[in-house]
Amino acid sequence: VQLQASGGGSVQAGGSPRLSCAASGIAFSRYALGWFRRAPGKEREFVATVNWIGSTAYYADSVKGRFTISRDNAKNIVDLQMNSLKPEDTDVYYCAAARTTGIVTTARGYDYWGQGTLVTVSS
Repeated sequence: VQLQASGGGSVQAGGSPRLSCAASGIAFSRYALGWFRRAPGKEREFVATVNWIGSTAYYADSVKGRFTISRDNAKNIVDLQMNSLKPEDTDVYYCAAARTTGIVTTARGYDYWGQGTLVTVSS
């Protein structure tokens, strides 16, 4: 199983990068997907999750209205569109897959994790 995240980098505040995570080795359409983030020395923080078919998504309050999670089951990809970035969004972002069809908001509910991609937002 491999989850490969990409799209991180350095952006200005207000920027709109798009993170992408490509999955292999799993029956992708049978998994809920999520994005988390973690700054050094901090707990992993839930960002967004989407159900197996992409019909239901849920967001952390800190990103609601700014971030959008989406999935393409034909391509085995889950994306996180990030808009109106703030310096406090600076973090390593991780994609994850959970062996369930519904949304999952806790880290312990996920079975597989990607390696993380760093997003640095400068003011």
